[in-house]
Amino acid sequence: MSDLQCAATVLVARHGEAEYETQLLSDAGGSLTRRGREQAGELGDALAARNIAMVYTSSMARAVQTAEIVAARVGSAVRVRDGLVELSVGNHAGQADAPGVFVPVFDRWRAGDLGAAVDGAESGERTVARVSGVLAEMADLHRGETVLALSHGGVMSLVLPLLAANLSDTYAFGQPLGDAAWVEMRVDADGWRCARWGERRLDE
Repeated sequence: MSDLQCAATVLVARHGEAEYETQLLSDAGGSLTRRGREQAGELGDALAARNIAMVYTSSMARAVQTAEIVAARVGSAVRVRDGLVELSVGNHAGQADAPGVFVPVFDRWRAGDLGAAVDGAESGERTVARVSGVLAEMADLHRGETVLALSHGGVMSLVLPLLAANLSDTYAFGQPLGDAAWVEMRVDADGWRCARWGERRLDE
């Protein structure tokens, strides 16, 4: 990341409520429910006064749909970034054994073993590098501005606390993010800090 003498603010939001083609764990994009579309509109209204310079989104359908609704409310364009996609269950996508394989790996990440991985999917280390890389890119492009990134609960909970100097690495697991909840991340030459996690302000 370049030397950010002028801070950038990246608001990272979870997509709205979605429904999926299967109830099994998969890497499918999903689609917003009626309530999910309402949540996206409410998110846009809540952020309308933030002067959002750009809305970025994961390429997964539920995030893109959320981003498009929010962007219309805040008056911004939308750019897709694959780096914001959700955690993958790899070769076990759509299989009945997926939870039994993925959950233990996720628990190892929570315990600090980011080298663990599901067959055919990223390790925790690669996931952190992927997401932190795209957030750094946004910050470099928007110094002195505020941008919004639509992403997913799993990657947000894993990566954002690891980036923020004022959060413990496992902070998110005691503060789960609901549908369309958002986190305010700020970065300057001293690194990342979290100013808001869901409804909780951390900069006061």
